[in-house]
Amino acid sequence: MADKAGILSRVRTELGDFGAEFRDRYLGTGELEVYDLSAINVSGVSVVAQDGAVQTALSAEQHYTVDSRAGRIHLKGAYAPLPDGVRLTVEGRGGGMFSDADLEQLLTDSVLQHTNGRTSRSRYRDEHGFIRYRDDAITLDTLPAVEELPLALLVVIQALWVLATDAAGDVDVDTPDGTHVNRRQRYEQLIHQIELVQDRYDELCRQLGVGLNRIEMFDLRRVSRTTGRLVPVFKAKEYDDYSLPTRKIPAVDSRDEDASGIPSIAYWGWW
Repeated sequence: MADKAGILSRVRTELGDFGAEFRDRYLGTGELEVYDLSAINVSGVSVVAQDGAVQTALSAEQHYTVDSRAGRIHLKGAYAPLPDGVRLTVEGRGGGMFSDADLEQLLTDSVLQHTNGRTSRSRYRDEHGFIRYRDDAITLDTLPAVEELPLALLVVIQALWVLATDAAGDVDVDTPDGTHVNRRQRYEQLIHQIELVQDRYDELCRQLGVGLNRIEMFDLRRVSRTTGRLVPVFKAKEYDDYSLPTRKIPAVDSRDEDASGIPSIAYWGWW
């Protein structure tokens, strides 16, 4: 079973995006109700207002809202604007380049790609004493622990692409005094790093036989020369599996399919 928190921690280690705790203090002037925090992608925010010797823990529902991505707090109610002489203390954790919500979304997308089409087969005995087999889709909860590193690398690749997309809009700066700032270099370095991490991910996936590039075996459809119809394909079963045959419906190429909707002359399957 894969550890979600451990994977996200490994992703932050690979990205060097650890974040840090922050504590900001503000003195009310009776004019401002919006304050910029010293960190972005903040989480776990707590706010305390001190009026003289009296300290009051503010409630997020009643007294303030936080723009976690921009790192900004909006006061409301009795504290909007912050009364003159009242000290406001805001504590929390800054997430660095990516917030926890951003990484969790990237992790969800990566799990869907990494486990696409994979199932885990389990053997059990039903209420009648017959041996049955069940195929369950592999999820993050059932992912083997050995695949945590490849999955974390796939999340890193997705995160680096986000940074590369942001850096793609940067242009070089040339000033009249001859100064040149090569802002394009950041984008080139990110693309190079993506290629290196992609090679690591592909190599691990090849060794473990997992991921989108794993080797798979498929069934080919055969057409009967007598009827011109596809011959049915059934799923292979174990020797002691006495369940009814399971029909498989492999994909059929339909590039030249007639889309007019005009029915063809047919004789119900025979000639």
